[in-house]
Amino acid sequence: MKTAGGVATTGADALVARLPALGATRTLVVGDVMLDRFVYGVVERVSPEAPIPVLRIDREVAMLGGAGNVARNLAALGAKVAFLTVAGADPAGREIARLMGAEAAIEPHLVVEPARISTVKTRYVGGSQQLLRADKETAAPLSPSARQDLLSRLSSALPECDVVALSDYGKGALADGVAVAAIAAARAAGKRVVVDPKGRDFTLYAGADLLTPNARELAEATGLPTREDAEVEAACRAVIARAGVAAVLATRGARGMTLVEGGAPAVHLPAHALEVFDVSGAGDTVIATLVAALAAGAPLADAAALANVAAGVVVAKLGTATCTLAELAAALAGARVAGHAAKIVDRARLVAEAARWRAAGLRVGFTNGCFDLLHPGHVSLMRQARAACDRLVVGLNSDASVRRLKGEGRPVNGESARATVLASLADVDLVTVFDEDTPLKTIDALRPDVLVKGADYTRDTVVGADQVEGWGGRVVLASLADGFSTTATIRRMSGA
Repeated sequence: MKTAGGVATTGADALVARLPALGATRTLVVGDVMLDRFVYGVVERVSPEAPIPVLRIDREVAMLGGAGNVARNLAALGAKVAFLTVAGADPAGREIARLMGAEAAIEPHLVVEPARISTVKTRYVGGSQQLLRADKETAAPLSPSARQDLLSRLSSALPECDVVALSDYGKGALADGVAVAAIAAARAAGKRVVVDPKGRDFTLYAGADLLTPNARELAEATGLPTREDAEVEAACRAVIARAGVAAVLATRGARGMTLVEGGAPAVHLPAHALEVFDVSGAGDTVIATLVAALAAGAPLADAAALANVAAGVVVAKLGTATCTLAELAAALAGARVAGHAAKIVDRARLVAEAARWRAAGLRVGFTNGCFDLLHPGHVSLMRQARAACDRLVVGLNSDASVRRLKGEGRPVNGESARATVLASLADVDLVTVFDEDTPLKTIDALRPDVLVKGADYTRDTVVGADQVEGWGGRVVLASLADGFSTTATIRRMSGA
């Protein structure tokens, strides 16, 4: 990584070249698991009992949080993950066990401590606004038997891993000397250790290769200011000296990250995010990307640069999120900046994006057509369709499909050009091309909440109407803009 005035200037091409190796890594995550519950609904009124909103609940989603989100992020990057953690013998603990077992890339090692209350964070969300978070947990050191079980499993898992991640959320899995013992065991096995720390005493992680505190945690641990670059560098060097660690990567929100490694000059990484919706879990993404990159043989500076880009991806999402290898590659390639090309997706990516939107409580809409020569009538359709949902997907007939429907000589513009024009519209979130005569397979895969067609259709002639209404969605017939027709335009152009 080159630097200019202390600011990182690593080339994106060099970082992209490192990505394939991330999928060949084997990692070990140890730390505090949580059950993250998201309760989504709509707020339409204020309670008559107190000045609080009334949330009409639509659905609930549960996922692994805390150290579990670190493991999920590693899996999203293609890494194989052994995940070692502790939960109670309660319903939440059983749900955690189920979720761990459902992740194909995660090898679960769950220590069950009967007296422990499993950590649950329940977030109530109205639209895209979080209204309340309610926590239920035990924050206490492990029992002697649970501690012995965890460290025994750690010793067994170490030989098969490349790098160890300790994710400390202060709930007890790494307390009372467990972190010290884990680091010592990893170092004895020749494994590098990356720690996401908690609390004011970073000497608990002595011997680690890297700590990843945020700016607030860094300030609390050192008693030093951490706003300006020079202040953050000084605080990082104080941690290195006091705690006996090799390096510190301080995450600084909108100010990016700062990497301090021994006597080397500090490297300041500017924030990569274009939009910030939710910073929940961004630290999990950072440590996961660091661990995967280090396990793949990347220098620490390159690993930090990749982690910075990955953090920019997840803060643009709502909820406890992950960054996939494809998203990281797209961000490095500038597709997120270019915008249009990133909005054109295949069916698999479409389904994945729709799942992410729904996890954030967003309604997914769908419309379709040939859109050969885009005219104001099409633009009006998109505007009305987008107004009926939170995210709009446009299904586009392929060139072969258009020829079958419209005859030889059509389309005038190829599917790539048509998709690019549609993707440039602000009302369109994703474009997907389908080769069938109708979009029914795409509708079945997407399962939109809203299906939109022009008012030249009736409800009975809209393809997919029965399916959408069958799973609780609705059909919207958009009003037509008079005087616009692709076929009529082509006739005028040909003098017919």
